[in-house]
Amino acid sequence: MIGKLIILWHYLRTKYRFRLMGRDRLKRWQLKRILRHLKAVRRLSPFYREHWGHSSLAEWERLPAIDKTLMMEHFDKLNTLGIRKDDAFRIALEAEHSRDFSPMIGNVTIGLSSGTSGNRGLFLVSARERLAWVGCVTAKVLPRSLFHRERIAFFLRANSNLYGSVDSGSLKFDFYDLLDPLEEHISKLNGSLPTLLVAPPSVLRFLADAKRSGRLQIAPLKIVSVAETLDPLDERYIREAFGQIVHQIYQCTEGFLASTCAHGTLHLNEDIVCIQKEYLDAKLRKFVPVITDFSRRAQPIVRYRLNDILTEAAAPCPCGSPFTAIERIEGRCDDMVYLRPSRRQGPLVPLFPDFLTRVVITSAPVVQQYRIVQHAPDKIDIFLLVEDAERQRVQEAVLLSLESLCRRMECALPFVRFRDYDHTPGAVKLRRVERRFALEADHQAV
Repeated sequence: MIGKLIILWHYLRTKYRFRLMGRDRLKRWQLKRILRHLKAVRRLSPFYREHWGHSSLAEWERLPAIDKTLMMEHFDKLNTLGIRKDDAFRIALEAEHSRDFSPMIGNVTIGLSSGTSGNRGLFLVSARERLAWVGCVTAKVLPRSLFHRERIAFFLRANSNLYGSVDSGSLKFDFYDLLDPLEEHISKLNGSLPTLLVAPPSVLRFLADAKRSGRLQIAPLKIVSVAETLDPLDERYIREAFGQIVHQIYQCTEGFLASTCAHGTLHLNEDIVCIQKEYLDAKLRKFVPVITDFSRRAQPIVRYRLNDILTEAAAPCPCGSPFTAIERIEGRCDDMVYLRPSRRQGPLVPLFPDFLTRVVITSAPVVQQYRIVQHAPDKIDIFLLVEDAERQRVQEAVLLSLESLCRRMECALPFVRFRDYDHTPGAVKLRRVERRFALEADHQAV
């Protein structure tokens, strides 16, 4: 009973408290929560106590930042529950192998990130934090109120007690394992008829194909994209197939960071996290988020620098929310493309992933799917799914568009190899733009 009351309190707070709050008032409220949280973290976490030294919490925005490497290196002293990294990894890996995601350490949920960057991360969520998360996420994501009966179909590579906590009362939660063949899920979906469909965009594309062909009969009230970057090409295809807005959740090991409003605009969840902007290009509104989550103490996340590139919206959202609006999540900093300069010598020229995305989707509207993989500063593979009759024309159009981009950015046109599209949705995350070489010290970009 107490658990249900905690969920309800966080649901109502999330749903209604910030609706009419202005930006200035939000920042004042946020600051009070952050300072109170940091005092507790300094007391409870040996790592942060040492990391901050004698720094004043009043100037918390200048506290030394951390990243995933530092967090995992000091995991045992960073978390406030005395949980050892080796024990948490063992339980999380056993769950992935057995596909039984119920085991916990005491009443603490253990999670494991997918590790697309080669560095898998752990997350800990206490029982009370789990209930708060359920209240918050249901307020932001459910198609109707908490008091309506909803059937949730959730596609992901690994389940969690965190997600399973949603399955209660009027909410029916069904986990669809992406390690199973996707075709096998079609009949299950047709039988359960979910009102809320949550899946990575590559999986939503597959389901959109099934919907168009008549094999999938579901008509969910809301569709939510998770886990992968939602590409404009995919968004349009899924929206047209299901006839509705494609919503998004931006969540990772480090927290529940953003979600879409009724207009489909992604907003930072500034009622539970504070996100500082480390601008990569202020004119283009592109920044790396530095996160302080003031809603979690089991595994404190304070001044944590993510490796993602976000583009801030140019104008406020018509929904009137005081939370920062985001135009797009582009992907990881590691997937910025670097090309040789037009002149013979000089540093490599950086290109944001969406520059390459636009090269493809604006020059050739008939492209159905694509991937761009950079192997070296002068070598790129472009994978295209296109009708055979259009292939030659599309390749020429894409190459002309890439040449135009290179002239504007004053970089040399790389050798481009066109290949057939080869990604199968499921266990491996889709990355539309991917860089597969490391920057050397003598080739650092401008």
